[in-house]
Amino acid sequence: MKRWMKYIRPYLPYFILGPLCMIVEVIGEVVMPKLLSVMIKRGEANPSILTPGFALTIMGIMIVTALIMMAGGIGGAYFGAKASVNFAADLRKDLYTKVQSFSFAEIDRFSTGSLVTRLTNDVTQLQNFVNMLLRMALRSPGIMICALIMAIFTRPSLSVVLAVSMPCMLLAIFFIIRKGFSRFSRVQTKIDALNNTVQENITNVRVVKSFVREDFETVKFQNTNSDLKQTAMGAMRVMIFMQPINTFFMYATTIAVLWIGGKSVVIGGMNVSDLTFFVNCVTQILSSLMMITMLLMTSSRALASAKRICEVLDTNSVLSDENATQKQKAVTKGEIEFKNVSFRYYKENPEEVLSDISFKIPAGATVGIIGSTGCGKTSLISLIPRLYDADEGEVLVDGVNVKEYSLENLREGIGVVLQKNTLFSGTIAENLRWGDDEATDEEVSRVAEQAQADKFVRSFPQGYETMLDQGGTNVSGGQKQRLCIARTLLKKPKIIILDDSTSAVDTATEAQIRRAFREELTASTKIIIAQRIGSVKDADIIFVMNGGRITGMGTHSELLESNAEYKEIFESQTDPKSAEER
Repeated sequence: MKRWMKYIRPYLPYFILGPLCMIVEVIGEVVMPKLLSVMIKRGEANPSILTPGFALTIMGIMIVTALIMMAGGIGGAYFGAKASVNFAADLRKDLYTKVQSFSFAEIDRFSTGSLVTRLTNDVTQLQNFVNMLLRMALRSPGIMICALIMAIFTRPSLSVVLAVSMPCMLLAIFFIIRKGFSRFSRVQTKIDALNNTVQENITNVRVVKSFVREDFETVKFQNTNSDLKQTAMGAMRVMIFMQPINTFFMYATTIAVLWIGGKSVVIGGMNVSDLTFFVNCVTQILSSLMMITMLLMTSSRALASAKRICEVLDTNSVLSDENATQKQKAVTKGEIEFKNVSFRYYKENPEEVLSDISFKIPAGATVGIIGSTGCGKTSLISLIPRLYDADEGEVLVDGVNVKEYSLENLREGIGVVLQKNTLFSGTIAENLRWGDDEATDEEVSRVAEQAQADKFVRSFPQGYETMLDQGGTNVSGGQKQRLCIARTLLKKPKIIILDDSTSAVDTATEAQIRRAFREELTASTKIIIAQRIGSVKDADIIFVMNGGRITGMGTHSELLESNAEYKEIFESQTDPKSAEER
């Protein structure tokens, strides 16, 4: 409860006023049957007393009571909605902030689809529970307790029927909820799987269509959807017994009361008005109990969702900067050093992605990294901005371990253009200003020129105000890469990392980008990961990687003489015939 008080406290007046308004409705629910009983009892004792004036007076009191109940009900619903919606909004905000602090490894562990489900469906389940709780927590128990007391005072001997039926009903409900709880947890997991399938398909729809795999993906979705349906039906099969069992006990109890009470009326031990009032009390008691069971049923699903939300909130990101000793320090030069660095994606897996890496890059240098697919190039550069943390060794920037910087200051000084280029819905200018949201139009166009993007952007009818679709699907792959480079340049970082980010650009344009880097970015350290020798041959130093290790280091000419692996890559790209023979 202590965890949730954080989200309750700011809206405490709503959490208090909601149930208080429902108490007004409770009082009305109890008063209404009593007024009806008074009218019947008066007419039964002396029919002459039941005049139109008396009847109209009782009717007027009942109408006023109904209006007060309506006001209480509306107030309870309003304040309940205000409290639950605000509760969910703040919880969702904290959940989203927590996810933003996750490392890539933690996002992979939960999966994107699961995190989406927790941020949406699971939070909604808690919101619905809080809303129902505020409306029913006092109303239903209040009506049940008041009606039970009045029933006992009206006819204690007849209340024995309730003493038998209520415990039996509660035991049956407890058994159903206990069975249903674990099943609702599995339902939420299946929703995760469905979200993952949908997200993967929609994100990669162009690949699906280019390989004509629509039928395969449809079957895959149907299987996942069917799995969710079967799991949900398994949970529902348990919970559908709730309503019939509640109805059975309600009618069985009412019949027993009428049977026993009817006999008492016949022999003169009880009058009709008391029996009518007692039956009304029984109906209210069991109806309230039914509402409580509905609340408990909702709580079983909400508890499953709360558990999943807590899993995210309780996850301590390995990329925290809480213990950083130089949080105020910024990246000022761009010097990089690796000292005996080793890294694994999965800590339980003994196989290392990077093994005993050591090197030093002076500030302002241009470094090329080349090697076969899967040799650890991207993993290597991911350690510099702390997208991952090294398992062993140290990564230093400007002579300081990256773990001692605040994450904000460290990443502010490093610009990364990843392999998978991503643009967001909005204008081209808005996308570029991710690098600096206060940049002027001149600064935006200048970095676009450096990235060789200005010319094609101005060819669009709306220029920099051209709207991009989600993911930048209305521009080509090469155009997307150049816009992502321009966006990174606008940060004015001291370290720029290009992870195979010119693969979709023609060689002439790539050469112009490299020339702009040499001439305009002399104060920045530049790391270029590439598959083409031409992309890195002019670098001050080139690293050759293989199997998670650096197997060669030097200039282009030095590596051609000393490193057989580099020479083989060079010859395969400059002499297609010899490559084919090999």
